[in-house]
Amino acid sequence: MNKGRKISGGKYHKRRKKKLYERRNEEKTAIVGEPKSKKIRGRGGNIKTIILKTNTVNIATEGKTKKATIKNVLETPQNRFLARQNRLTKGAIIETSLGKAKITNRPSQEGHINAILLKE
Repeated sequence: MNKGRKISGGKYHKRRKKKLYERRNEEKTAIVGEPKSKKIRGRGGNIKTIILKTNTVNIATEGKTKKATIKNVLETPQNRFLARQNRLTKGAIIETSLGKAKITNRPSQEGHINAILLKE
C-alpha cells in the first residue's frame, strides 16, 4: 500500500499549507556547555526564551538561593541515554559545585535552570 496515493496510483494533493500554530516545533533540550539561548515567538506574539546550552544553575537551599556551576548530569529518570549526552531536563540529578541537585523546572521552556540541593 503506497502512502499518499490513490488506488489508481495518482497522488493526493494537500488543500493548503499548515498554519504556524499547526506546525510542531522540534523538541529542544538544554545541554551542559557555554551559555547559549534562543527566542521563539509564541501565540499572540509572546516571546519565549529557551536555553540551548548552559553551565549555571540557581540552587535553593534552606530558604536562600545560590548560583552554582554544573559539572555533569548524573542520572535522568525519563531516559538514561539523556544523562549520557549531558541533557538537562526536569527531574534530572546533576553534579554541581555545591553538591548533588535535582532540576525542578523545565529548561527547554524557560530561560534559566532552578534546582534543589539533595541531602546525602
